[in-house]
Amino acid sequence: MKGKIICFGEALVRYQPAEDSFFNESNKVMAFPGGSEANVAVKLGQTGLPVSYISAAPDNQITREFLKILKDNNVETDSFLYRGDRIGSYILLSANGLSKGEVIYDRKYSSFSQIRTGEIDWHKIFEDCSWFHWTAITPALNEELTEVMKEALEIAYSKGITISVDLNYRNKLWQYGKSPLEVMPELVKYCHIIMGNIWASHNMLGTSIDSNLHRNTSPEEYFEFAKKNSIDLFSEYKDARIVANTFRFMDNSNHNLLFGTLHSRNKSLISPIYETNDIIDRIGSGDAFMAGAIASLYQDLDLQSTIDNAVLEGYNKLFVTGDFSNTK
Repeated sequence: MKGKIICFGEALVRYQPAEDSFFNESNKVMAFPGGSEANVAVKLGQTGLPVSYISAAPDNQITREFLKILKDNNVETDSFLYRGDRIGSYILLSANGLSKGEVIYDRKYSSFSQIRTGEIDWHKIFEDCSWFHWTAITPALNEELTEVMKEALEIAYSKGITISVDLNYRNKLWQYGKSPLEVMPELVKYCHIIMGNIWASHNMLGTSIDSNLHRNTSPEEYFEFAKKNSIDLFSEYKDARIVANTFRFMDNSNHNLLFGTLHSRNKSLISPIYETNDIIDRIGSGDAFMAGAIASLYQDLDLQSTIDNAVLEGYNKLFVTGDFSNTK
């Protein structure tokens, strides 16, 4: 029997105006629980897979409500760290998360950002674990968390645990004097599943990018470039087994075109293409893609089903308000 999936990353609260400006006539601001790794954990829990979420936040009512929502979605939180004085947050300055509105982070000195090496008993946490998922957001926060990630990855790798990474590139993070290219390759070398997109791979791992790729480039051309990108990654990262990419394009605030590619060392596949002009909330769509891929691979589905499921999960999230997916 396979062990549980562990997702590690910062718990966040998303604040968002109910109208087009933060200070608006209705005086209303909406709040949603989130964070990339929590989003993935919730979708996995909804899928019925054994999943545990590890993060840190103060022992207060907001944290308790946050964790109750996770538990209601079948996510185990037994190893959650109650500590510090602040839960991280971000403000999305666009109503309903539709446009490419400005994101303002408020994460410095949060409880999660203060975690240091030696404070988490990774050997105990990984006792009944068969999959460890993390994202590039964690080492983007500070140098100390980079060391925490390395500590966790070394132990997970030594135990033969499958390791997946989402190459979330956040250009407003990485403010502590090191670039992603200086940090990420050393961490990704432990990973078996590398997910993200060709542009994040370029920014974080130094793979090539074609400046001629643009919105009107055909999916077939993107697929061919993604194949080349995966060959480069497989050459550099000897333990990598799967590379998965999302391709998402927005023509206006209500529009999204989405497809994905998946690559093993001997096969490359592309998903169906989805397009809509009726999205409700774009936040968390990429995380739903990651969860769909993880769930399919965890259950040993064939690779075409894996990329098809991942893209469909990402597409379905476009019609759900908030960071978390739902069970529909």
